[in-house]
Amino acid sequence: MAGNQPRMLNWSERYKIIEGTARGVLYLHEYSRLKVIHRDLKPSNILLDENMNPKISDFGMARIVEIDQDRGKTKRIVGTYGYMSPEYAMFGQFSEKSDVFSFGVMVLEIITGKRNINHHESHYITYGLMNDVWRQWKDEKLMSILDPNLKGSYSHDEVIKCIQIGLLCVQENQDIRPTMTRVVSYLDGHTFELPSPQEPTFLLRDKMDQKTDAQYISINKMSVSTFCPR
Repeated sequence: MAGNQPRMLNWSERYKIIEGTARGVLYLHEYSRLKVIHRDLKPSNILLDENMNPKISDFGMARIVEIDQDRGKTKRIVGTYGYMSPEYAMFGQFSEKSDVFSFGVMVLEIITGKRNINHHESHYITYGLMNDVWRQWKDEKLMSILDPNLKGSYSHDEVIKCIQIGLLCVQENQDIRPTMTRVVSYLDGHTFELPSPQEPTFLLRDKMDQKTDAQYISINKMSVSTFCPR
């Protein structure tokens, strides 16, 4: 698709990316011969083929862990602002649930067409998108956060479900985030009643390694090129 002009993704394409990415993360966590925690899930690491099938890429920060290992810890925190879970950004703790958090951020970005970070300054990171989504969730005005480029061509029920899944995945307490098995079940419609999310965290103290090459990923215009077609 090199040389093609970027175009906006419609809702069915976005939903396909959400669903396919969820299955990809589930495979890494549960079905791969070696259990893998990616640690850097973000839109630029999701490759798309011509049929909009997503494939997770860039395993440079991934950790292979024992099948029965629940979580790990590192002193050198590297990654991308806006997609790191609070426990990883603050304390270097990573697990399947830190990947779940990153997935949840991507879901909310795909729905809104906006990035998660508003600003990063003086050792603090503000997660502005989650703040906006949570406020509209509480006010029951969820359609107001939908990317206006969708222009009515979407499934209302699927949008609401995906927003709820996104909020559940970005819960501050990792123990109440769903597993990717549960997320896929939600997306497949096998679980009809989703739990109610709690308020996510909007402000983090930055303890990240300042030598990292982490970059802000802007998806103000959600296009095919955002997800790096191959």
